[in-house]
Parts: sequence; C-alpha cells; structure tokens
Amino acid sequence: MAKAVWNGTVVAESDETIMVEGNHYFPPEAVKWEFFVDSPAHTVCGWKGTASYYDVVVEGETSRGGAWYYPDPKPAASDIKDYIAFWRGIRVSS
Repeated sequence: MAKAVWNGTVVAESDETIMVEGNHYFPPEAVKWEFFVDSPAHTVCGWKGTASYYDVVVEGETSRGGAWYYPDPKPAASDIKDYIAFWRGIRVSS
C-alpha cells in the first residue's frame, strides 16, 4: 500500500499506483481531495505531455505545486491520465 503524507496527514493512499520514472502515480479515487487546491503551474514533459499541479494544504502548511497530474497525456503516458504524483516535501512510502 503506497501512502502520500504531508504535514503528518495521509493525503493519498492506494495499492493500485502506477510507477513511472520512480514516482508513484495515485488513482484519483485514492486522493483525499479536501487537501488539494488548483495551482496555475504547468510544465511540459517530452513524452508525457503537459502536467498540471495542485497545492497540497494540511493544517495551514502548504506544499506549493506538491502534486501533479496529466489531464491530457500523450499516448505513451495514457495509463496515468488524471493520476496524481507527489514531490516538494510530500513523503511517499510503500
């Protein structure tokens, strides 16, 4: 079971993540959406496409752009469409 933890709180948990480039991508239904706020940030990956971001907020502590996902991935990354991955201090363990 993979877990994503920010500020001592589990913000996502699943035994059905997809591993891509060393990152767990969590299915949308495994995410606790009450901790997520849309971010205006976007980045581009050559083979996955354009990533969108969320800020993750728990008890007043914010990980800015701490979660990302691909709403419209390129065909090679279609398996992770809308799946959420984490960084910027959010600890993922399995």
